[in-house]
Amino acid sequence: MPKSPLSLLYFQHQRPQLRQWFVRRNRSSISVEAGSPSTPTAAIAVPNAATNRIVGRWLLGCSGLVVGAVVLGGVTRLTESGLSMVDWHLVREMKPPQSESEWEAEFSKYKQFPEFKILNHEMTLPEFKFIFYMEWGHRMWGRLVGLAYILPTVYFWRKGYFTRSLKGKVLGLCGFVVFQGLLGWYMVKSGLEEKPESHDVPRVSQYRLCAHLGSALVLYSASLWTGLTLLLPAHKMADTRRLMQLRRFAKGTGGLVFLTALSGAFVAGLDAGLVYNSFPKMADKWIPDDILAFSPALKNIFENPTTVQFDHRILGIGSLTAITGLYLFSRRMVLPRRTKIAISLLAAMAYTQVALGISTLLLYVPTSLAATHQSGSVALLTFAIWVLAELRKMPK
Repeated sequence: MPKSPLSLLYFQHQRPQLRQWFVRRNRSSISVEAGSPSTPTAAIAVPNAATNRIVGRWLLGCSGLVVGAVVLGGVTRLTESGLSMVDWHLVREMKPPQSESEWEAEFSKYKQFPEFKILNHEMTLPEFKFIFYMEWGHRMWGRLVGLAYILPTVYFWRKGYFTRSLKGKVLGLCGFVVFQGLLGWYMVKSGLEEKPESHDVPRVSQYRLCAHLGSALVLYSASLWTGLTLLLPAHKMADTRRLMQLRRFAKGTGGLVFLTALSGAFVAGLDAGLVYNSFPKMADKWIPDDILAFSPALKNIFENPTTVQFDHRILGIGSLTAITGLYLFSRRMVLPRRTKIAISLLAAMAYTQVALGISTLLLYVPTSLAATHQSGSVALLTFAIWVLAELRKMPK
């Protein structure tokens, strides 16, 4: 049946209002389908720029807590406090000894292990309390890191803040936190074992220490990278040949920085910083005589303190050279201002870190300076990851 001109005029006038009504109706039906059966009107949030900022800031906060755990773990090792707690309980050990009798009982347990028998047999109860609280603080900080990852993950998941790809990444981070805690206890156990054939100072296995530090750095790097990519939009840069070379250069440099930080675990585990306290030569030689003292030769790389210190020096100098080259190469290119700032800060931190390392060596590894040097390695890794985030390709 044909419509009259007046009815057609009325329909055209009301068309925008009808379109808005249909849009509201469709949104309402989507919300009902996405909500729970008990609350059909509840709407599930869809990942967008605002939720990405929230998740990105959360991940940056988590990465900051991981840095705190790394630094606190380094100080715990430098003060030789890591073997003071001879048990591991997820909940029970959260409350330290309260009464004098509880402290005496804890001290008695410590006396049964090699560190007290060989190194600390004259230790008093007040001295034991200090090293106990250092290790206790490190373990409690680790539990705080775990809660900071797991609890917000549950909340954001229920709110619908994660995309499908981000869900996999976040689950991986949470799983890695749990693995990191178990690896920490596995490391401590190596220092509590009786070794009748050895009369050396009791210490944890340098291999397990390296694994523990390495897993913490992987957790930190993954959290920081994911957070930065959510918060910092990728730059629109043409994929020229020079830009692709710069990206490859930055990736190789970042890998070298990570490897150098990881080699520091072997230096710490073997107290290799106390072997040759001179620079640039080791004593009066560029290559010391005992660099291949162990047999087979491969064993020197991981168990000979002289070789471990030599390798860490080479890696540190290599990292400085690579970062300097990256900086000079980037100066010849037109890059966004934020990218230039990131590369400049990376270069400045590299020279600062080398100065800290040399000072730590020459002054016979004082605790405060050694802890600062370890923190500097994380700061250098941070700037390297920032540079990589700035140079990443635009998503397709």
